[in-house]
Amino acid sequence: MFIPSDVKMILDTFKNNGYESYIVGGSVRDSQIGSSLPKDYDVTTNALPEEIIKLFDKTIPTGIEHGTVTVMINGVGYEVTTYRIDGKYLDNRRPDAVTFVSNLKEDLARRDFTINALAYNDEKGLVDYFGGIEDLQNKIIRAVGEPNKRFQEDALRMLRAIRFSSRLDFHIEEKTLEAIKANCNLILNVSNERIRDELCKILTYDNSRKALRLLEETKLLKLILPELQAAVGFNQQNPHHDKDVFEHTLSVVEKCPPEINLRLAALLHDIGKPQCFTTDKKGIGHFYGHDKKGAILSEQILRRLKFDNQSISKISILVREHMNVLEKPTDASVKRLINRVGKDLIDDLFALQRADALGSVSPEVRLKQIDKVVEKVNSILESKVPLSIKELAVKGNDLIEQFSLKPGKEIGDMLRFLLDKVLENPQLNSREKLLAIVYDKYIK
Repeated sequence: MFIPSDVKMILDTFKNNGYESYIVGGSVRDSQIGSSLPKDYDVTTNALPEEIIKLFDKTIPTGIEHGTVTVMINGVGYEVTTYRIDGKYLDNRRPDAVTFVSNLKEDLARRDFTINALAYNDEKGLVDYFGGIEDLQNKIIRAVGEPNKRFQEDALRMLRAIRFSSRLDFHIEEKTLEAIKANCNLILNVSNERIRDELCKILTYDNSRKALRLLEETKLLKLILPELQAAVGFNQQNPHHDKDVFEHTLSVVEKCPPEINLRLAALLHDIGKPQCFTTDKKGIGHFYGHDKKGAILSEQILRRLKFDNQSISKISILVREHMNVLEKPTDASVKRLINRVGKDLIDDLFALQRADALGSVSPEVRLKQIDKVVEKVNSILESKVPLSIKELAVKGNDLIEQFSLKPGKEIGDMLRFLLDKVLENPQLNSREKLLAIVYDKYIK
């Protein structure tokens, strides 16, 4: 196994001072399957936390109560954890206490999956007490020891099993999978932030479809994303769709570039369909307003999962606008689209729209329409014409001072009216012309 020089220095420091230490976990796993060089190297040792701190010049006690110290080498932090066994898990999230031990096998026995319970150093080579190498070779995700116990200790491990299955394209061993199904309700004890982080990792994988199907199969989906569960098996009864809402969604997710906000928008773009479904006299299904409803639901879901406000805003805009493929794009209609979406987000909207089309029946016509809009957007952006209120030749204060108005909603209404006029005719964007328009419309 390749060991970076800084990590080797940490291992050598322990060895030279009479302690054991090993690289452990994901970096060992990835090195065995020919993955690209790991980004993170975690170390485990029989040295106690206070002894670790004495051995190195710069350390941070990041989780010292659980035996973890971050050792800083050349500005990079490496987590070093004392061999330990965990106490009782009272909340399915974390142990109430840990006990430090001197035996590596005891430490590895508490880990989640056999492929993550591997350790390595140059002296002993690869240490594998639980069949992790065989499971790597057979492409299996298997819990260490009793799977029910592992998931009852930390319910997030259920999502991690599905994430590893997706990322590595491994299958989950039968008893481990059955234990996830049996313990799925424990996911409700896990913080929304931790669920969010696992979901984000899942969505950026090439094989995210597999993970999302496993979430549904194990009943985790209805617990963490009940709004999406409603899409499972939902027949669209529409000639433009040959898949139910859920399968269409999975297709759109995979056809989007693996950028997290875009993938989240793809996951949520049709979340409003089940609530907006109607059929016409011919029995054809329609989903009028599902884009607007979906934007509202998306914001609620993302807030529940503790996403930041900027991400919530961007994703909600993409969901709200994903149906706005302009059949006959005029300069004014395209400018309004750019104004609503924002210059920084417009390319993401086109990526989502293309993925949505590719996930439907006969996408060619819609793809051509999108290409026409893209062409016109590029032309408009290159022309540098005004596209937003802040680019108008007058500001709110100008209107207040010129017409002795009071600040308030009316000023915003005026500016929006002026922008609409300028989007129609950029030649109107001068102070004199805009003030004259306001005078004619609102003052005289």
